Amino acid sequence: MPDDAPLPRPQPARAAAPAGLTVGHVHLKVAELDRALGFWRDVLGLEVMARRNGAAFLSAGGYHHHIALNTWDSLGGEPPAPGTTGLYHVALLYPDRATLARAVKTVLEAGISLEGASDHGVSEAIYLRDPDGNGVELYRDRPRADWPRDAEGNIAMFTRRLDLPALLAEAED
Repeated sequence: MPDDAPLPRPQPARAAAPAGLTVGHVHLKVAELDRALGFWRDVLGLEVMARRNGAAFLSAGGYHHHIALNTWDSLGGEPPAPGTTGLYHVALLYPDRATLARAVKTVLEAGISLEGASDHGVSEAIYLRDPDGNGVELYRDRPRADWPRDAEGNIAMFTRRLDLPALLAEAED
């Protein structure tokens, strides 16, 4: 599918998710807890809410945890090989473009390489990897009124190159 092609039309779910359902948290298997904390806490700024039994529970805004890091089955382990199944990425939603820009600037200043920067119409997203090879997306949503739509009113997401220098310029404001 070309990068700017709209996504296929959504199909109705076989069972309806209940109103109010949200994604609560993500657990990531890591090889070294302190190394993982150096990224999730020290670079991305999540707060450690608890640490015990080879795991750390991190939050934004005081929730019990949004991201959990554990070494229960992965202490000293290697990242999954390319071409295997598993988590594609965990996405962190920033409240606005300037906040996203400051987060990306911090990531770059920490010497972390970016894997991509995309404009999806509904959002702007930056892609990278944590020290254990887990995919991480840092993004912000555009206002829903600005989401691209097709002739029938369906969301018409796309993938185009994000103007990274323009985004980073907002970190200076």
